[in-house]
Amino acid sequence: METKELKSEENAYPTNRFSTPSDLGEYEMKNNLTLTITSLLSILLATFHLSDDIVRGFEPGGFRHISGILMMVVWLFGALVLTGRRSGYIIMLLGSILGSVMPLAHMRGAGLVGGRIVNSGGKFFWVWTLIALGVVAFFSFVLSVLGLWSLRRSQSR
Repeated sequence: METKELKSEENAYPTNRFSTPSDLGEYEMKNNLTLTITSLLSILLATFHLSDDIVRGFEPGGFRHISGILMMVVWLFGALVLTGRRSGYIIMLLGSILGSVMPLAHMRGAGLVGGRIVNSGGKFFWVWTLIALGVVAFFSFVLSVLGLWSLRRSQSR
């Protein structure tokens, strides 16, 4: 029988996947890109939901929604301009919390398909938008926390 040569000491022990700073940077960059994409998707789903509420007459369309529009603009600014900065992570964290709470607010009382939505058409899109918003926004929340945590770790070194 042939015996295999022993591996060199350098390759004999498994190393951490992110052992070099460049590997860690690539990991953080992928998380930043994913966070930007999920934040943009959350903003899109939130605008679909708000538009659907206005069209159905659940919410009055008008100047009353300017604060919601301004919040989405700030969220968009954080996602596109402040990516990778502490302020961007905080803005996306707050936006993702708001996006995650939206489905919960509609689940109180009559539920997602109770109350006024029962007799209207397009219930599937309304419910799907809320569920998708909750999932994507919560994922954005997790990525924002990871981003803030990685900033904290990199500053402590």
